[in-house]
This record gives sequence, C-alpha cells and structure tokens, in this order.
Amino acid sequence: MLSRLDNTSEMQLRELRQQYLSLSEADDAIRKVIYAQLDDAPHRLLDTTTGLLCDREAQICAFKLSTEYKGLLSFIIKHAEIQTAHIKEVVAFYFRCVMLSHMWVGKEPLLRDIKDKVVYKLNPVDGIVKLQSFCKTARNIGYRWAWIDTCCIDQKNNVELQKSLNSMFDWYRHSALTIVYLADVPALSKSGALTRSAWNTRGWTLPEFLAPEIVLFYQRDWTLYLDDRSGNHKESFIIMGELENATGIDAHALVTFRPGMVGAREKLRWASMRVTTVQEDVAYSLFGIFGIHLPVIYGEKKQNALGRLLQEIVAQSGDITALDWVGKSSEFNSCLPADITSYKIPPCVLPSLSEDDIQTSVSWLQNAVDIDAALKLYNLLDSLGAPHFMNRRLRLPCIAFPVTEVRRNHAQDREAYFAYQVKANGLRDLLITTEDKLTQFSRAKSTLQTFLLVRPWDPYLLELPDFADNWSVRGSMFYDTFSMFSGETGPIDPQSHSRALRLIVRLGQPFRAFLLARQRGGEYKRIASDRDIIAQVKDVAGSVHKMHVRTLEIS
Repeated sequence: MLSRLDNTSEMQLRELRQQYLSLSEADDAIRKVIYAQLDDAPHRLLDTTTGLLCDREAQICAFKLSTEYKGLLSFIIKHAEIQTAHIKEVVAFYFRCVMLSHMWVGKEPLLRDIKDKVVYKLNPVDGIVKLQSFCKTARNIGYRWAWIDTCCIDQKNNVELQKSLNSMFDWYRHSALTIVYLADVPALSKSGALTRSAWNTRGWTLPEFLAPEIVLFYQRDWTLYLDDRSGNHKESFIIMGELENATGIDAHALVTFRPGMVGAREKLRWASMRVTTVQEDVAYSLFGIFGIHLPVIYGEKKQNALGRLLQEIVAQSGDITALDWVGKSSEFNSCLPADITSYKIPPCVLPSLSEDDIQTSVSWLQNAVDIDAALKLYNLLDSLGAPHFMNRRLRLPCIAFPVTEVRRNHAQDREAYFAYQVKANGLRDLLITTEDKLTQFSRAKSTLQTFLLVRPWDPYLLELPDFADNWSVRGSMFYDTFSMFSGETGPIDPQSHSRALRLIVRLGQPFRAFLLARQRGGEYKRIASDRDIIAQVKDVAGSVHKMHVRTLEIS
C-alpha cells in the first residue's frame, strides 16, 4: 500500500482524498446529530448496561465506544458524503430512552445517593429496589437508557429543577417507551385492579401518561399488567376502558391527547381529582398539558401557583371557560378559584337551540326588534378585546346588568351559606347562595355599594369562525361605558342583518352569570357561589337598547 502511495502523483492523491471524508469531518457530522437528538432528552440518564448515572458528555462518550458509532464512521468515510438521515436513524435508535411513571413511596433515592455509584450494587432497600428493577426491566426489553425523576434531577439545584419541570412533558412525549409502575397492584391481578390503583389519583402521573405514545403497565412484581404483551397498552381496549372509569377521562382523549389550550375547562376537571405532595405541584404538573412555560417558585403557595397558571390560560387562549367554577375565590384574583377541586363538578348543561329554533325566533324578531339597535349591539360586541390579566387584575369584557335588589332568604337549608333573592334590570329574578354576607337593599332602600350581574362575553356567539385571529387586533380596544350608541353603522346588508338577529336570539338564552360587587377603588370583586348562577334576559326583544357592554376590572 505504501509503495503504491509512493508512486502516486499529487493529482491522484487529491482525487483519492476527494473520495473519502476525514475522521474529524465524520465525527463532527455525527456529533451535530447527537446534540440535536439530545435536545429533547433529559440531561442525565441511567445506563442500564453499567448501572451508572451519566450526564450528557458521558452519554456521548459511551456512544463513541459503541459498535454503532464505529459503523457510522466507516459508512460516512467510505461513502464520501454525509447522509444525515442515516445518521439520525442510528443515533435515535441508540439513545432511545425509557421513562418511568410511578408514585413516590417512603424513602426514594436521590441524585446524591446514586451519583458515581453502580445502581445494581446498592443495598436493595426502600426505593433502591424499585430503581434496580426499573433499570433491569428496561435493559431486558432492549433499552440502554432510562430516566426516573427521583434521582435523575438535582432537586437542590433550582435552575435545573425549573428547567426540568418545564421540560418534563416533552421528555415523556419523546420517550421511546414509558413504563408505568403500579406498586399497589399485586401479581396476577385481574382486570379492574388498575382502576383501583392510587397511581390514578396523583398529580404528576396525569401528564406522564398523556404525553407518551407508547406505554406499558407493570405490576408490583414487575410483570406486565394482565400479561398483555402487545407492546403498547394504549392500544388495549380493556386497559384504556379501566383508565376511563378510574379518571373520568374519555378513552379516546387518553390515547390521542395533544397539549394546548383547547378544552381548557375539561382538562382542569381532569386535574381536579388529583393530589400532590407539594401544594404548588397542583399547578406545575399541568404546565405541559397546556403547553405553558412559567417560572417554578416553590414556596409561593398553591393559590398563587394556580392563579399564575389560570391567568396564562386565559391570556393565551381568550377562553373564559376557565372562569366557570363553584366554591371559594382565590386570593390571587376573585374570578379564579382557591383550589383546583372547584373544577370537579362540570358546568351545568345549558339548553341549546336547534337551527330550526333559531330560524323561527329570527323570523319573529324581524318585526319585534329595532334592527339598527341590533346591528349596533353586534358591532360593539364584535369590537371587544380579549379578557386579560394585568397585575393580577382581570379586564373582563361582558354585558352588565345592574342589580336593583338584594334580599336575604331565610328559608335556607345550609348553615355555612347565605341565600339571597337578587333582582337585576332586564333579568329574571335569581336565588344565589354564597358564603359572603351581602348588604341587603332595594329600590326603596338604596345602598352605597354597586352590584352587577354580568355575562362574560363569549365571541363564539358572533358565529365568526376566525374570531380568534381578530382578537389580537381587538385586544387594544376597550369600552367602559354604559352607552352602546356611539358612531354610525355602515350599510345594512342581509347577511349582517341575519347575524345580528341570530345574536339576539342567542342572547335570550340562559347563561352563566357572575355576581360582582364594586370596591372602594372602583374595581370589582366576584362574589363566589356554591353553585352555577344561571340567569336569563326577561324580554330579549325589548332589552336590546338596554344592554350595557363594558370591560370591567376585577381584582
């Protein structure tokens, strides 16, 4: 070979050189793919072959000693081109990671307990047994890398902890497999045991199950639940049926879940039946479910953590269903609940109108409503901005109905609550129960405090499919006036006429109302009730002129 090179001209050497990549070029190409792959993975992983906890560089070093790495180098050098797709395939397979979802029980091993130690050689007591069994199970089914929250995160490092909690949902989502360990489900259990497991009641296990695509349930002795060897228990009709019964979450949603703001109220209901050891985790565990990244501030207390989460949901989505709850108000903001359990009871189902009902009502309203007033109301509501928080105060677009009478009802059946007969301009009379003691008044006996029953504005009533896109523009437009007669309407066309009348029909249906009390500073406070406040306009045709569209500030 050397003699051949000695007799090779400089031009031939250059031609030979162009047919191959250098070792450093090949290594650089592989390293770039590795870093991209590990962006969606935890910083520390357990090497199930050695039993050692490895940081990012240790993981890369292990790969560079593997046959997979050597094979890649040879392939790249021989082919004289960097085939990124092939590199990604090999790297992704090598770094496949198994995540564990489990309940913390007793003394769990922390980072300091296993750092620089071989997991398999530790004294098998308390949580060490679970850790060893998890690593062995992952190794036996063909995975080199594994992750468990107890010891793969430095719980004492606030920066790392915050980054980990905000990234955890993505880690589970990108895992090759998530193992759910059911410590309270004995071996050889029959169908139904999963339903009774306490794993279904924990806060963090909700995102840990929803995020990954592939999940396997293991029993106390680390055998597969129901001996189901299908490879993915999310595809098991029986197991998903058990989870649906245990959690109240539709089986289809369990399997096809995608993070985001859609269906915010329903997702909050899912979480309302969960508990966490640390009170702030009630909110932190939901960050990934809603696709939210927020600072993690342990010590801020539950109401503050939940308040920050809920205000972000409202701010990003404009969805007011997160304001539908019963119970006690939060110290963060009175429009938000003090506890997530306030979402446990679904909002009462309001009657819906069929298209035939709407058309019949529209036909009647054509001769009963001032169409100019209806169009002005429609345009004013169409111009409202989205609800948003500023300095913990909620600016809420709404239709306000001034309360004219609050009278105590002494025929109440619950000692902890006060019952009140409430009258408001334009609304049918209501009975409201609350823990707050309200000042009684009537038209004959006035009070200095102002009360309002308000309908939080829902832009879906406009029947404009693109309303969400327009709200970013409308967000800077606010109205704080009792008058809706300002400006001139444009030319009336049949379509606008129809939309305005359809809106009036919908405004005449029962709606969820908030009772607000004006405070000394001019802002309002929501009076919490133990049940939904359902209000209805008395005479929708005659009240078009009287509806007060406002954006109120609520503390």
